[in-house]
Formats: sequence, structure tokens, C-alpha cells
Amino acid sequence: MVTALSALAHEHRLATYRLLVEAGPGGLAAGEIAERLDLMPSSLTFHVQALARADLITQRRVSRNVIYAADFSAMNDLVSYLAKNCCGRGSTIYPALCDPSPMAARQGP
Repeated sequence: MVTALSALAHEHRLATYRLLVEAGPGGLAAGEIAERLDLMPSSLTFHVQALARADLITQRRVSRNVIYAADFSAMNDLVSYLAKNCCGRGSTIYPALCDPSPMAARQGP
């Protein structure tokens, strides 16, 4: 979990990850990510390697393109870990706010 949080702690990596989550399981080509985020290709490579080492994204080659996609299982594991370990340590003030389920997210205190 520390590796994943560390990888997301940089603005370009967080923006890349957010873009990949929004793109869904199909992912995006490296060139499209770099263009959308206004990053040099070499800079993007550096950042996606950090996300890949943290097991937050996957990559596959399609013809001459490298396609990156968010690993939604890893994302869900990270969110569950945060909810369980940050909110679950005896916090009873706002328990619904720490429940990651969709219905709980709509309910307020």
C-alpha cells in the first residue's frame, strides 16, 4: 500500500492515474495520455513506470502503441485498505462517511 500511495503522491502520476480510471478498462495509448496531460513522452514513461511498479496500472502492446489501463482490482484494494485502516480504528463519529459502498457515499452525517 505504501508503494501505491507513494506513486500517487506526485501530481503528474495522480493526473495520469485519474485519466486512466476515467478511460475505463480499455485504457489509453501512451501518446494520447502525453497529449492530454501536456507531458513529454519521456516524462510520461517515467511516471507510468512508477505506477506500474506500484501495480496500479497495466500495459499492453497493440501494434506500435503501448496501451496503459488502470488496474481496477488494485484501486479497489487500495480504497478498501484506506477505509478499513483509516476509518475503522474505532471511529464512530461518522461511520457512514467511511463506508466505501455506493449507498453510504450518498448519505451524509
